[in-house]
Amino acid sequence: MLRHIRGLLPKEQLLYVADQANVPYGPRQSEEIRQLSEGITRYLLSEGAKLIVVACNTASGAALTHLRLTFPDTIFVGMEPAVKPAAMGTKSGKVGVLATVSTFESQRYVNLMQRFARDVVVLEDPCLGLVEQIESGEVDTPATEQLLRSKLAPMLAQGVDTVVLGCTHYPFVLSMIEQIVGPEATVIDPAPAVARQTVRMLRHQDRLSQNHQVGETLALTTGDLAQFSQLSRRLLGDPLLKTAAAVWEAGRLRSA
Repeated sequence: MLRHIRGLLPKEQLLYVADQANVPYGPRQSEEIRQLSEGITRYLLSEGAKLIVVACNTASGAALTHLRLTFPDTIFVGMEPAVKPAAMGTKSGKVGVLATVSTFESQRYVNLMQRFARDVVVLEDPCLGLVEQIESGEVDTPATEQLLRSKLAPMLAQGVDTVVLGCTHYPFVLSMIEQIVGPEATVIDPAPAVARQTVRMLRHQDRLSQNHQVGETLALTTGDLAQFSQLSRRLLGDPLLKTAAAVWEAGRLRSA
């Protein structure tokens, strides 16, 4: 997600929070996800954020409505699994969705299914363990490939020709997923569409940066800073990326 936003908005200053102390969000209760999301939002607003991308399908499903009600003057852009384009594009009438348990249980996902997936068969898998694999830097290892094959093979065997990535971690293994499914299936990453929506919202609100220089990206982690710095530079490929630590204290997030 961050890569796509940076590509479309090179002049913006980007502030990214990786709550690695609490990932994965998928198994957590909705109320806890809302509390974490609200804490991160308050921190971002205190740092002058003019728009907040909730770059997590799980957090969007559990907390986006709450955030918009709690911060009515803030522009939010959320994530949701690309069920609509998948349902429109499938030729076999069978779609696979990879997402977290919380995303599948969210009302936003239920609404998507009711609106756009009535006429297709949707096969779902929470890909348990994949987020942890990616967070540990195992994006191109045999173990990760084996995990993905175990999730995708049953879908392909049932005729799925479109696979939706319903978690913002999963695009980091996009090339491996595409290799496994082969040319017979299309893989949909919603991140480019969300990045375009971010540009539209900033332009609509007349808040696009007028800077002439390329903006910096500051990435904060609530986890191990050294490990995060190495992993983020590898995955994000942003030459201007800076990393720093953040900590939770009594439900509030602050820079370390």
